[in-house]
Amino acid sequence: MAAFPDIAKIQFEGPDSRNPLAFRAYDENELVEGKTMKDQLRFSVAYWHTMRGTGADPFGPGTMLRPWEGPADTVDNAVNRVRVAFEFMEKLGTPFYCFHDRDVAPEGKSLAETNKNFDAVVKALKEEQQRTGIKLLWGTANLFSNPRYVHGAATSCNGDSFAFAAAQVKKALEVTKELGGDGYTFWGGREGYQTLWNTNMKREVDHLGAFMHMAVDYAKEIGFTGQFYFEPKPKEPTKHQYDFDAANCINFLRAYGLEEHVKLNIETNHATLAGHTVEHELEYAGMQGFLGSVDANTGDLLLGWDPDQFPTDVSLSTKIMLAFLKYGGLAPGGVNFDAKVRRESFEPIDLFHSHIGGMDTFAMGLKIAAAIRADGILEEMVNQRYSSWDSGVGAEIEAGKHCFKTLEKYMLAKGDVTPNISGRQELFENVVNRYVF
Repeated sequence: MAAFPDIAKIQFEGPDSRNPLAFRAYDENELVEGKTMKDQLRFSVAYWHTMRGTGADPFGPGTMLRPWEGPADTVDNAVNRVRVAFEFMEKLGTPFYCFHDRDVAPEGKSLAETNKNFDAVVKALKEEQQRTGIKLLWGTANLFSNPRYVHGAATSCNGDSFAFAAAQVKKALEVTKELGGDGYTFWGGREGYQTLWNTNMKREVDHLGAFMHMAVDYAKEIGFTGQFYFEPKPKEPTKHQYDFDAANCINFLRAYGLEEHVKLNIETNHATLAGHTVEHELEYAGMQGFLGSVDANTGDLLLGWDPDQFPTDVSLSTKIMLAFLKYGGLAPGGVNFDAKVRRESFEPIDLFHSHIGGMDTFAMGLKIAAAIRADGILEEMVNQRYSSWDSGVGAEIEAGKHCFKTLEKYMLAKGDVTPNISGRQELFENVVNRYVF
């Protein structure tokens, strides 16, 4: 039976539509910079929030009404949930989805039973992928929820926890390959520490590097050619996470010789928690050659934690898409809605409203970003600001023709610098607003 019998496939109706179950901006077939919106944005549904979110918070239990859920998290219930998930994604029109292993299949009493459960649900996932054409953007393993990971997984002080995590990732990689996943993501949910008094940081970080090398080696062994991602997050649940921000993650990857194998999956609100903007994180990753994919959500500046709200800020989505267009597009990554409906939005139809809004927000951001790039005014203004580096001593410095001694000689002869010119921040902001509003 259909889980959403009263909802038809969501259609594009244009900016004048008042239909809450229609796209106003996202036309999957519209061409933007030579690709369809569908191919530029590569939207993905996050199985963990969309299908497993309960609405629970520290002050109360879950509120979500999910008629398809049974009284227990059995394999049969998980298989039925797969059918519901693909009905939802098929009606929404998203080409991809992402999951943790424990999102899709219940854990058993042993590793062997857990893997057996996983295989049973993977069979259903494969059937639904073949039926609908929806693909797996990336898979990952939940190495943070079970109490065995109370001290971390790859960075645990317990060697058995490391070993179990390795076995879990081995299976998750096999499944990701079996389902044709485009990538695999590492997020160290508990890879960090609360106090240095009881922590050997070097040993833990060394173990994390070794763990990721094991994953890369096993991927080669089984012929998995998907892209690996590392997802930054500065805190929560530990006080100090080892994957703090883009710069921290890139330094780790280079230090441990992983830079040829792993790119970054940037999440908007994780950037905020690190004291950055998401565009800063994307630009830093992009200029270093590590930009891979994005978890699309947003935070709330009045909350000090990670609420994973759906994105609705067109200015923000414009900044995100400017970065991705600048560095060659999203593929094989995508825009994954790592976002959840609010605790108060508990009816099944709210899942559609939230995703439609997020998809329209990114479609508008994509079109505005493309318009900014096509016009070229913003780029021209930036180039003009740095014009002193295009000739004279600036160009000579960039060409490696100077040292401290020659630059001292140059300035002794000149006496002082050419007067600075205003940065014109307000003008830049006004120019951007021409496109956003």
